[in-house]
Amino acid sequence: MPGAEEAVDDDALYVLTAVLLTPAQFPGVLGDDYPQACRALALEPYAEGYGLVIGQDAQGARWTVVIDDVSLVAVAIASWDCGMEYDLSPDENSVVAALPGWPLELAVAAPGVPAPHDPAPEEGDRPPLTPPDTEEWGPAQRRMGADEVAQQWAQWREGTGQDAAAEPDGGAAPTAPVADGGGSEDEDRLAEGLRRALREARAYADAVPPPGRVRSAFAPGGARTIRADGPGWSLVARTDDMAFVLLDEEPCEVIPVERGPELESLLDVLVKVAVHPS
Repeated sequence: MPGAEEAVDDDALYVLTAVLLTPAQFPGVLGDDYPQACRALALEPYAEGYGLVIGQDAQGARWTVVIDDVSLVAVAIASWDCGMEYDLSPDENSVVAALPGWPLELAVAAPGVPAPHDPAPEEGDRPPLTPPDTEEWGPAQRRMGADEVAQQWAQWREGTGQDAAAEPDGGAAPTAPVADGGGSEDEDRLAEGLRRALREARAYADAVPPPGRVRSAFAPGGARTIRADGPGWSLVARTDDMAFVLLDEEPCEVIPVERGPELESLLDVLVKVAVHPS
């Protein structure tokens, strides 16, 4: 699997990007938890996970190659994130499946080959993978939004205008006004949805969720970033700060949750059940 800058090879996959598919890290667009994300790709939810290598063939067709060499993909991603070149060339023996299409929207293409397109279907082939329709709000968009908040935490945190050290009363009440006019009915609906999400998240202490439903990652200052999902909701939080919640029934709304005793208690619960990167 040569890089996209090399000469066209009829048997090559020109790698554009790669992502991990493990219990601790997977594209939120695929599901609320790791088994659900695996089902979206017709894969068994093995605990070791997979790497997804995304690119084009010599005809320009989109392909997602699933490999079981997770370490190789992790090294490639880390190298790229540091601005270093890395030739991601998995051994053929590590290939689990070659799936037509891309599960993610990419703004890049391999030079020297035709424009990206789905490969011509053959009898028995599964439909090509396609990114979600970004024009329509739904579970995939809600999870993608939460992933974006986690990645751009500082930007979203700054937008709240709140002191990270403050611990106002209530702890789990929405702190942002309802967009576009709002009103008591809108606010009541938002508050009810938020309470439901926080209640269901806290219930993970008693009924352990599927792997990946709650994930923990490193954050500055020794804190952790918590990503949790449930039916119709997503939560992003920092263990030393506040949280944000997104709901299926509130399109494009990112609801801040103030830091306080209730939120701290909830995050303690989530840290205990979260999957941590190995």
